[in-house]
Amino acid sequence: MTETQRPITEVAAGILLDAEGRYLLGQRPEGKPYAGYWEVPGGKIEKGESVFDALKRELWEELGIEIESSEELTVLEHDYPHAYVRLHVSIIRDWKGMPKGCENQSLSWELLSAEKPSVEPLLPAAWPMLERLRTLLS
Repeated sequence: MTETQRPITEVAAGILLDAEGRYLLGQRPEGKPYAGYWEVPGGKIEKGESVFDALKRELWEELGIEIESSEELTVLEHDYPHAYVRLHVSIIRDWKGMPKGCENQSLSWELLSAEKPSVEPLLPAAWPMLERLRTLLS
């Protein structure tokens, strides 16, 4: 349990990086907490799943792509009103298929070199992920 005595929701998040120095954000669909906010794709890690297995499943469900590898970027925690999450953030450079919004979500490729994403609002926990990514790649 956390200091706030809330259960921790384990989440796998995958930052897709393409050869042009862009990363992918998806817009949270209606019916989910923070609907309309932009986020790094991913989702809950199911019981017995590794971070990579959860990423494979979630990115297939959300984006219709198959990933074969990932590299850990960071682990961070964020306390949202609806859940306390521990985010296992990975970089994904190679995948099969063209990412599409399989849950009717909008997608946006963003330049890593830009000061901030062209879409907003961004989920609060996405900011530290992107900062860590910029630090690593600069």
